[in-house]
Amino acid sequence: MRYEGVVIRPPSEAGSLILQVTLGCSHNRCTFCSAYKQKKFRIRSLEDIREDIDGVPGKRHVRRVFLADGDALIVPRRMMMPIIDHLHESFPNLERIGMYANAKSVLKRTPEELRELADRGLGIVYLGLESGDEEVLERVQKGVGPQQMIEAARRIREAGILLSVTVLLGLAGPDGSARHARVTGEVLSRMDPDYIGALTLMIVPGCSLYDEYMNGTFAVPDPMDSLRELAEIIEHTDVTDCLFTSNHASNYLPLKIHLPDRKNEALTLIHTVFKENRRDMLRPEGMRGL
Repeated sequence: MRYEGVVIRPPSEAGSLILQVTLGCSHNRCTFCSAYKQKKFRIRSLEDIREDIDGVPGKRHVRRVFLADGDALIVPRRMMMPIIDHLHESFPNLERIGMYANAKSVLKRTPEELRELADRGLGIVYLGLESGDEEVLERVQKGVGPQQMIEAARRIREAGILLSVTVLLGLAGPDGSARHARVTGEVLSRMDPDYIGALTLMIVPGCSLYDEYMNGTFAVPDPMDSLRELAEIIEHTDVTDCLFTSNHASNYLPLKIHLPDRKNEALTLIHTVFKENRRDMLRPEGMRGL
């Protein structure tokens, strides 16, 4: 398997075969993200992708495949279907295909195309909401607003594809923290995903937000403020049946709960950390990572 540059996948795809069908991110303008700044976006050739698939040893052991990089759903149907067909021909025990997508690429697909992808084995799509606050999304140059996110989520779920949504604690800075948390919970409720993953903002060189941080125009909330955001998001999120996690390495307080069943349990834990100032329960700064 040939890989170009840094390859990123969701934590839940740790056991999956990672196949690069695109290089980089089709949008690649988010001010908080430096993941693909060193790559010029392109779709790999079908020939190269097939060669990579053919070169995988132990094909009977492959049960899940994750299509990288940042927005595999942008690959045109005329190319995506042969890729998926070749995956099934090569891996007889393949159970699920997953990929990152952005809202624009989802909305470019017709409902029929999404259902066809689901029928061919696309089992889960990972969508980065980051914030439900339209002003925050505009400031970080996400390229889409909350309503587009909600519509993209609806189409994914109606196609029978599992939906995993990520949100980013701290993205609004200290001043916008309360609104960011509240409306993010409200938008998540309307998206009604199967999975929600909360990450905590980490600013690194190579992204525009780092420059804002260095020149003093953006401040990073402290750990307790990030926890308040986490509590507010959970408080305002009303979903049907969802696994909510904040166990990514960037987070201060790891959580893994089902909503709505364990909402009160999670809020009680977070409020205990506040009231008793239990900083010993938080992941040390030096242990955080992307």
